[in-house]
Parts: sequence; C-alpha cells; structure tokens
Amino acid sequence: MEEKIFKIDSITQYNDFFGFETKHPLVSLVDFNAQENMQEYMMTMNLFAVFLKDTKGCVINYGKTTYDYDDRSIVCFAPGQTIGISRIEGKKPTSTGLLFHPDFIHRTSLAQKMQQYTFFSYSSNEALHLSTEERLIILDCFNKIRMELNHAIDKHTKELIATNIELLLDYCLRYYDRQFITRDEINVGIMSRFERLLDGYLFDGTAEKDGLPSVKYFADKVCLSANYFGDLVKKETGNSAQDYIQTKMIYAAKERLLDSNLNVSQIAYSLGFQYPQHFIRFFKRQVGCTPKEFIMRN
Repeated sequence: MEEKIFKIDSITQYNDFFGFETKHPLVSLVDFNAQENMQEYMMTMNLFAVFLKDTKGCVINYGKTTYDYDDRSIVCFAPGQTIGISRIEGKKPTSTGLLFHPDFIHRTSLAQKMQQYTFFSYSSNEALHLSTEERLIILDCFNKIRMELNHAIDKHTKELIATNIELLLDYCLRYYDRQFITRDEINVGIMSRFERLLDGYLFDGTAEKDGLPSVKYFADKVCLSANYFGDLVKKETGNSAQDYIQTKMIYAAKERLLDSNLNVSQIAYSLGFQYPQHFIRFFKRQVGCTPKEFIMRN
C-alpha cells in the first residue's frame, strides 16, 4: 500500500494537523515535547521550516560516515520538499520548529538573502550540529520570535519577526561554515573522490555516452545533496562545483586538441556535447578563442 503524503499549504493547516494554536497566519513557532501520539508520516510543505532537534542519542549520518557529535542538530526545509518523520524505538522526540510562509518575507531584506541560505536544500543527513553555546544562541532567536508572536499584531510585528528570522539564519550560515572546517578530513576525502570520478567521467568514455558532466551526478556519487556538495567544493577550492567541472573540461579539451588526431567535432562528442557548435561556443567563452585558433596559436 502506497504511503499517504500530506500536503500542507499554510501555517493554519500545519497547526491544525498537529493541534497547535495559530497566532499569526504566516509564521508559527511550535514545540514537540515528547508527544506520545506523534505518528510516522510523510508531508510536503509549501513553507520554510527550521527545526532544532533536541533529542540526544539519535544517529545522524554524513554521507556514509556517522558524524561524531552527540549534541543538538538543526534541519531546514524549503517549500515543496517532502519530509518523513519516524519514531526511534524507546525514544521520545523533542524539537522546536519555526515555520514561515514565503509570502511573509515579501518586501523585506530577508527576501533578498534567501538564496544565500543554501542549507534549506541540504538533506537531513547533512544536518547542522550545534555546540551547547550555539544551541543557546539559536534558542534565544526562537524566544525573541515567540515573544513577538505572543504580542498583539501591530505595524512593527512583521519587521521585527523578519529581522529575527534573518538573524537566526545568519547564525545557521556561520555554524555551517564552521562545520565544513571541522569536517576537514572528511571533506578532503570527498574532494579526492570527486577528482577521481571527474577524471574518469571525462577520460574513460562516460561523457560521450552519458552527456555533459553535472554537479548532481557527482553529488549523488558521494551521497550528498547537490547544494551541500556545491558548498563543500566552494569552501575547499574557492570555485563553484560547476566552475571546477568546466575547468577540468577545458583541460581535457586542450589536451585532445594538441595531442590527438581527433577533429573538433570528435572532441566535442568525447566531452559530452551533443552538438560541436555548443563546444566551440563553450571553449571560446572559457579560453577567449575558438578551438581552431587555439591549435594555430600553439
């Protein structure tokens, strides 16, 4: 039997589903305090959500590696994502969740910054792990939002809540940057594997068979979400994952242009391009000259 997926389009729907009071039509702060009646479910929400998971002793994996923190963690979800919640035998889940509708942040400074918070598209196994001090800061942000939700709505409410949500997300961004650093050894291992996979893709005939290499392809290979993988590559190399892939493609293209008997069309196909003219445009954009001009110059 196919598992039912509940669709939640509004704060009121979410609160009604779990039995919480709706204090603001576009924002909610909820507490799951070891609810005995909490069941397993699948849910698609058209809301942004930030959950501080407060239950110790659960196992959270990073790719295929168990992460070495046994403290609190934060998981974030973007509108349209489907999430699943399941009980762990003998454990009572406790968490605090902030949910806000995309409409709430219209015409706020936060709306301009949402694309910076790429962690909304991370997988649950890429959760943000917090120290005790970091957890207290996050709870302080939650408490300020809670105070505003308990206050009668007035002309200042939206700006104050949006400002505190922005502060909360900025702290999350800082802590994720720290987390990338503390996982340095794991990150180096992932980058080494990415390098090998990319070389293999470009030099063993996979590109000609499967098309242009994509960030998602390599993220899947190392068991990470595309956004988390992209952020990891950016932190390690200073370049985006897409730029890193394209740099490798240009290296392979130059090598083949100068050291093989292949013509430009054959090289284009070997790198995954469907049409040679697309390869020529790509090469000129990256190098500043056409493949034939590059051969003549060298």
